[in-house]
Amino acid sequence: MNLVCLDLESVLVPEIWIGLAERTGIDALRLTTRDNPDYHALMRGRMRLLDDHGLTISDLRMVVAEMVPLDGAVSFLERLRPQFQIVILSDAFYELVTPLMGFLGWPTLFCHRLEIEQGRIIGYRLRQEDSKRRAVSAFQGLNFKVIAAGDSHNDISMLTQADVGILFRPPDTMISDHPGFEVVNDHAVLGDAIEAAAKRLNKF
Repeated sequence: MNLVCLDLESVLVPEIWIGLAERTGIDALRLTTRDNPDYHALMRGRMRLLDDHGLTISDLRMVVAEMVPLDGAVSFLERLRPQFQIVILSDAFYELVTPLMGFLGWPTLFCHRLEIEQGRIIGYRLRQEDSKRRAVSAFQGLNFKVIAAGDSHNDISMLTQADVGILFRPPDTMISDHPGFEVVNDHAVLGDAIEAAAKRLNKF
């Protein structure tokens, strides 16, 4: 059995923090794991900005409430479901992204938790360090062949661990830094690439 592991933001839905930056005009919130591979430094910076500007969980949820999946994402998932088990591996937070799962047909989602006190985001709890790679490794331990797709620095260990890793709409620096991965820029082509990878894996 083949299992498909997908990143969430910029693969299936827009980037939540970029949406918040556009709503508030705080350009520093535009930074994502595409820009900074140090997730903890990125989150500490985000939390400082939220605190400095008095932004609450409600402000973030208003951004999410206006979001819909990226063009092509829903039909892409519908195409894959009859053929594969699908798991979303994300460094986002349940408290933010859960409402978006309905648009996507409620796929299995592994992500993190925010610590919230009287509406303020005061911290965050990772499911575990390097959680995407470790999830893929655990699935492989259950004798799944894993095909993974992502777009950012925090996806690289997942893509490397997977039996097949694919970069989806990555920035140019990601392509040059990680030339070993197939690169696709369209959901239909990503579906083709996943199906082709499954055929190769199933030969063995």
